[in-house]
Amino acid sequence: MPEQTPGTKHNPGAPDTGGATNVPGDAFWIFGYGSLMWNPGFPFAERRHAVLPGFHRRFCIRSTIYRGTPEQPGLVLGVDAGGECHGMAFRVEASRRDEVLAYLYKRELPSKVYTPTWVSVLIDGEAVEALTFVVKRDHRQFACLSEDEMAAIIASSAGANGSNFEYLANTVHALHALGVPDRELDVLHQRVCTLRGTEPRNTAAKTAAD
Repeated sequence: MPEQTPGTKHNPGAPDTGGATNVPGDAFWIFGYGSLMWNPGFPFAERRHAVLPGFHRRFCIRSTIYRGTPEQPGLVLGVDAGGECHGMAFRVEASRRDEVLAYLYKRELPSKVYTPTWVSVLIDGEAVEALTFVVKRDHRQFACLSEDEMAAIIASSAGANGSNFEYLANTVHALHALGVPDRELDVLHQRVCTLRGTEPRNTAAKTAAD
């Protein structure tokens, strides 16, 4: 489990029902940093570019469902302590609270590799509290890999929702569309393209969950 950054708190809600505790009774924000940016999959009232201080994005979770299989796991993104992460914040109306939480918990927590966590994100320089999903470092699917290892896995893996390469390309595209490219993901994308024998290109974000 990553050490908590000041201003964050874990959410001990029940993932199977979406029964999160400490969720505001009025509208609240959700911070997406991977596929939630380009495929939220839930109703929202507003979406804004947001910055999450104290955390960084990395391909650090072995995917055995969405972008890989038990026999050939892929990799998906998590956020871990340290650094800064640009992403998308979604404002959810209070009337959609239970519906959205149930959907997110079912989607993001089939193996409970994330901890739903309240974090402070910056939207136009103003701090707001948002729910996000922080990787559990002690989980069996957590992986700390070199760039070469990540590239080899992403270039060759696929799961129920499509290829691992598509997941990476859509995330890179979403960050460029926001005007905040992630240099490390750009380098990784170039390396995966080289392994696949393809040229990097702007890839339209498609509607497949992570």
